[in-house]
Amino acid sequence: MKQGSKVGIVCCSNGLDQKQAETVDLLVQILEKSGFVPELSPYLYGDENGMVGTARERAQALMNFYRDDSVEEIFDVSGGDLANEILPYLDFQTIAYGKKHFWGYSDLTTVLNAIYARTGKFSVLYQVRNLTYEHSQEQITDFLETVLGGSSALYDFPCEFVRGTHMEGMVVGGNIRCLLKLAGTPFWPDMREKILLLESYGGGVPQMVTYLSQLSQMGVFKKVNGILLGTFTKMEASECKPDMAELVLKFAEKRTPIAQTKFIGHGTDSKAIRIGHHLKLYSAEANKRIYNTITRT
Repeated sequence: MKQGSKVGIVCCSNGLDQKQAETVDLLVQILEKSGFVPELSPYLYGDENGMVGTARERAQALMNFYRDDSVEEIFDVSGGDLANEILPYLDFQTIAYGKKHFWGYSDLTTVLNAIYARTGKFSVLYQVRNLTYEHSQEQITDFLETVLGGSSALYDFPCEFVRGTHMEGMVVGGNIRCLLKLAGTPFWPDMREKILLLESYGGGVPQMVTYLSQLSQMGVFKKVNGILLGTFTKMEASECKPDMAELVLKFAEKRTPIAQTKFIGHGTDSKAIRIGHHLKLYSAEANKRIYNTITRT
């Protein structure tokens, strides 16, 4: 991207509450001040049930941005429950041939993974409204360095290994509840040799056991190269025991590497991660060994 680029702002899941108009206005101001030209979908604000437009209309608003060659990136500002409703109405051939990428989080996990499954293109798990929240300055700096300066600042996050020392593969997944909406559909991504990313805002131990049981029964854990855990907001706030890492250890294959990070998920300090993009992760010990090997040679 470059300054002067047009960017699309869409809402593919639940419509925003009218009270969030101030946040959207602030986001537009930040983007404009950064040199971008935001263009808003007509379907942003929902009724009392969060409904906004029809599925076809929301999908058409998204596709209009894909077909507009002057639009360079597309940012979804929503979340909730309704994003998978638009999938049958997306033109994946147009999406596949375009150079732009789709950004969204939470319920947009359905769209991110569907795009990868149907086109092989990556999308970005990230909520652009983070530019307006309490960590806005750091978020704006990382965002601009990444999209304008070509750095990886927005994609760089620390992680700790629960088991193993490294993992490598294409990243799939995202919000665990929303990912499972794709099960049994043409939009489910191939899990073979992937890094499976899992995170969640809501839910406690029973809900997570349910989701992990379904993934296990689908054979997912036998296929993946590794599991990356983001934040599990409600579980962590309640200090649930067992925690998510302990639960995953019970379901994952014994040799599957498992890592966790506090910087992917619903936090306002969250970094971005590309769904459908190759990723290598190493533990601190493995990084040290690699560094020592390089310096000796």
